[in-house]
Amino acid sequence: MSEQVRASHILLMYSGSSRSSAARSKAEAETQIAELKASIDAGGDFAALAQEHSDCPSGKSGGDLGSFGRGQMVKAFEDSAFGMNVGDVSGVIETDFGYHIITRTG
Repeated sequence: MSEQVRASHILLMYSGSSRSSAARSKAEAETQIAELKASIDAGGDFAALAQEHSDCPSGKSGGDLGSFGRGQMVKAFEDSAFGMNVGDVSGVIETDFGYHIITRTG
């Protein structure tokens, strides 16, 4: 089992999500993240979409979170990232921070 993974993500926060300053509603965030997932599934550039849409500071670098080990991310995020193969893109993952799409890069 891998001790570390490298991943990128797109995060859409909403009003009321943890550490959020976003004004969008949860329903608006859910709709937008679904549209981003559809765009990625249709061949959209993950890094470019992260730069344009992600509410995480990592968006500036295409969503790159670098390498991380177990216990460093919230459980749903970690379970998804560690359960993927390199190059895979997750479905929409919900955490206390909002909605994520993850791609495992290493």
